[in-house]
Amino acid sequence: MRQRSLEWQLLVLVTLGLTAFGLIMVYSATSASAALGGSNPAGYVERQAIYALLGFGLLVIAARTDFRKLRALAPTLVGVALFLCLAVLAIGTRVNGARRWIGIGTFTFQPSEVAKLALVVWVASYLARRPPPRTLKDLARPVGLLVGLFCALVLAEPDLGTAITIVVMVGAVLLVSGTPLPTLAVAFTLVFGAGAVAAWSSPYRRARLFTFLDPWKDPLGAGLQNVQAQISLGSGGIFGRGLGQGIEKIHYLPEAHTDMIFAVIGEELGLVGAAVLIAGYCAFAYAGLRLAIACKDPFGKRLAAGITALVCGQAAINLAAVLGLAPLTGIPLPFVSYGGSSLVITLLAVGIVLNIARGHAGTERASVPDRGGRDGRAPRPVARRGGGAAHARSDGDVRRVAGSRRGAARS
Repeated sequence: MRQRSLEWQLLVLVTLGLTAFGLIMVYSATSASAALGGSNPAGYVERQAIYALLGFGLLVIAARTDFRKLRALAPTLVGVALFLCLAVLAIGTRVNGARRWIGIGTFTFQPSEVAKLALVVWVASYLARRPPPRTLKDLARPVGLLVGLFCALVLAEPDLGTAITIVVMVGAVLLVSGTPLPTLAVAFTLVFGAGAVAAWSSPYRRARLFTFLDPWKDPLGAGLQNVQAQISLGSGGIFGRGLGQGIEKIHYLPEAHTDMIFAVIGEELGLVGAAVLIAGYCAFAYAGLRLAIACKDPFGKRLAAGITALVCGQAAINLAAVLGLAPLTGIPLPFVSYGGSSLVITLLAVGIVLNIARGHAGTERASVPDRGGRDGRAPRPVARRGGGAAHARSDGDVRRVAGSRRGAARS
């Protein structure tokens, strides 16, 4: 792999571009309402800039540190994340009915963001040294149990969006590990079936589901956020009202600078601006998945796929909610929405992917093959003499070579 591959360059450009664009949009979404309220118009963007600088510092450190060192830290990271997810339920700050943040002085952080990164590192490390799960029983222990535990803690906050993101992220790691597609399909059916039951049994989530189906039934109450997001997107037209000229963000659209920032983008920059933003996430997905496919280190392959799914899956969930294609889940738009925990952890995760892309995976062969023949099993290695090198061949290759030798002997 080249020292500065196309994937590396694309990931750097997209990350820098989306983060800079996010700072601009955070200022645009908050300055007017802050000025009208007598606050500092640049207050939000100043705090977001501090988080961005911290995140880029961690990105640089991660990009220059061999990602394989994370394998030894995986159990510790999961333990710390589990402790934080339990702590937030006990001492967390409650905002809008959800207990998702732990306050430290004037700053707050979200333990579920740490949990996502810790979980993808642990799952990638675990699957890199073992054959892929082939049945639901194999999948349930221990990956399914640990993922289920984290999802249960996150749902208790409540935070449905993060739970869905975790499932998508782990599914991507299982896919590149070689887990059979029928097994994954059954597992996802069971998970989303259980999620549907959990959503229906909770009055809070059931109300959100009904609001999603018909937000105009209560446009000034439960459906206010959905309705105002649609109005904001629709009023932008093709080219938008102009940067900073949006109206909905001024006390009309709730959470305009966090969950709903894409609606502000649609109003001010129109369809063109929204399409360019979506293209940026598509470019990130392209670079990340190409890297995961090409990487020959088993841990690096799974880690790159998981982090790519983490970023792009979260973006897809947020965009679908704002566009009215899915219920609102309260999940931010990566790199763009206001929020220190999300920005710092996401930039740190990108730094890990950049380290993988720089070529530290080298030419190492996967110790656990990803996908084998038609039955999904990897071929058994057979040593071949000659030339001083050992080459792995499948049973079919050995039979073909033996047959050709017998034919040569008869002739």
